[in-house]
Amino acid sequence: MVSEKMSHNGKIRVLFVCIGNACRSPMGEAIAKQDAGDVIEATSAGLYAMGLIPEMTRTTLEKNGYSADGLWSKGLQAIEPGDVDLVINLSGYERAQALEKFVQVEYWEVSDPYGADEATYQRILEQIRGHVKELARRLRIEHGARV
Repeated sequence: MVSEKMSHNGKIRVLFVCIGNACRSPMGEAIAKQDAGDVIEATSAGLYAMGLIPEMTRTTLEKNGYSADGLWSKGLQAIEPGDVDLVINLSGYERAQALEKFVQVEYWEVSDPYGADEATYQRILEQIRGHVKELARRLRIEHGARV
């Protein structure tokens, strides 16, 4: 269950977090913005931001109809915990210490595709898309009367 706190527009503020904010979390952000924008206000960050979004991440998103525009790699320190309702932890660290300051954290086990081939990036995008679809379904049910 997601906390009752929501952004000014009635959406659940979801922060996608991975290690470098280069592959998994930007994918989560882009997919959520497009496929679940009615219930999710998405952003992303990294435990140790890489500072760039790799071309393979951008290409994979675009091949699947998602925009990479506006995606940029930023660190977790750029995020205020009070501005987030739910953190989606894609880092691979179930109990990432850096996430302790956030009230609600959900762990999704998704491999890091960084440096892998196109097929791996595609498989990871599909996994994340499935998780986002399920999260959006839950949020629409939980918050349907308010969204």
